[in-house]
Amino acid sequence: MKRITGMLLVGLALAGVMWADNALFINGAGATFPYPIYSKWFDEYHKKNANLQINYQSIGSGGGIKQLTEGTVDFGASDAIMNEDQLKAFQDKHGFGILHFPTVLGAVVPTYNIPDVSAELNFTQDALAGIFLGKITKWNDPAIADANKGVNLPANDIVVVHRAEASGTSYIWTDYLSKISEEWKSKVGKGAAVNWPVGLGGKGSEGVAGLIKQTPNSFGYVELIYAIQNKMPYGRVKNSSGAFIKADLASVTAAASGAAKNMPDDFRVSITDAPGTTAYPVSSFTWLLVPAKFSDATKRDAIKGFVKWMLADGQNYAEGLSYAKLPKEVVAKETKAIDKIQ
Repeated sequence: MKRITGMLLVGLALAGVMWADNALFINGAGATFPYPIYSKWFDEYHKKNANLQINYQSIGSGGGIKQLTEGTVDFGASDAIMNEDQLKAFQDKHGFGILHFPTVLGAVVPTYNIPDVSAELNFTQDALAGIFLGKITKWNDPAIADANKGVNLPANDIVVVHRAEASGTSYIWTDYLSKISEEWKSKVGKGAAVNWPVGLGGKGSEGVAGLIKQTPNSFGYVELIYAIQNKMPYGRVKNSSGAFIKADLASVTAAASGAAKNMPDDFRVSITDAPGTTAYPVSSFTWLLVPAKFSDATKRDAIKGFVKWMLADGQNYAEGLSYAKLPKEVVAKETKAIDKIQ
């Protein structure tokens, strides 16, 4: 009996080794913005493909682009499109390019901690740019108070909070500020990492959220999903049509509707400050960054399979996690682009 049991254990151990040998591990890293849905997707896809394990590190868009360029991960993820210098750096190092695949839509929202103020605040373009430029320093400044009649805003100093590291969330926020403020555009500009005129830096979304929660009279920006999950108050933003809009699935979808019809072939498009009376103005796609060529055909086919699933069944998980689904026009165009992965 002992001999039979021993043989069984050896057999099970060998089977485990064989499974490990057949298992395929794919590693990715990047944006924190889509992490909740990526985590859900990778888990659900693993249930359908037991021998495939996709591991993802939520380290920020800048970190994802860096690791992808260095070749330490199989794919990256970013809320910011790669710029020409970044694309060239990857091309020069590897001899082929990077493909951008939009995955879902989300938003970045202004969030705050003002003692004794529970109202949902309105923010104009001038107010947001002025706060981050360090020109509007008091909560009761007319630029804020005039858009919030009836709210007793204090005469306290505003404590500005921003991301400390290269971040796709910062890219979306500064891209928006660059579109609505010539002063911001000329003095600071857009980017995953910029020279912030004022404020405290928090590492990751959790760092920004922590600083805001711990600091009275603070003001910053986080992803919509993060604000909802952490029960953080967030305000409405005045859009290009003059309406104060709160970020939600409908207003984010409205922001993407125009871009969907004229999506460029490389999918690198900004939808901040989008036209439309119901569009939330700080909305964005977020992207998977996939190498155009793989030396390992098994990994290539696995990633292509996942992207196809993500564009079909995967989209059904989006709204449950407070992301907006991709427009049908974008899905159709992306599905054709999958064959560009060689």
